[in-house]
Amino acid sequence: MGLCDGLSHCKLALAFAVFMDLLGGTALLVGVFAPLEVKGQDFGDLLVYTGALFVLMSLAGWVLWYSGNINGLMSKKELRHIDSAVDRLARNLSRKIHTFRSHH
Repeated sequence: MGLCDGLSHCKLALAFAVFMDLLGGTALLVGVFAPLEVKGQDFGDLLVYTGALFVLMSLAGWVLWYSGNINGLMSKKELRHIDSAVDRLARNLSRKIHTFRSHH
């Protein structure tokens, strides 16, 4: 099960996204490289546009899968250390900019 640990949630959205990517990529490649003429009409463009649509639809699956795998936010206790470091950095930067402007 170690192989699928990173895919823990929203496996249906992942399967949808991968399937649509495969279908769209195949349609794009066939539309570009295969000569598809039926009774004098070329259908390559249709496959290119359809493939692009499938790839675009897969984007929705990837967004759903990614957003479903985001873990909860850190607790306030965990954020205190980060907040204090960011506050110190912002204060130091602000002081340096202020002293630079006041001297010029």
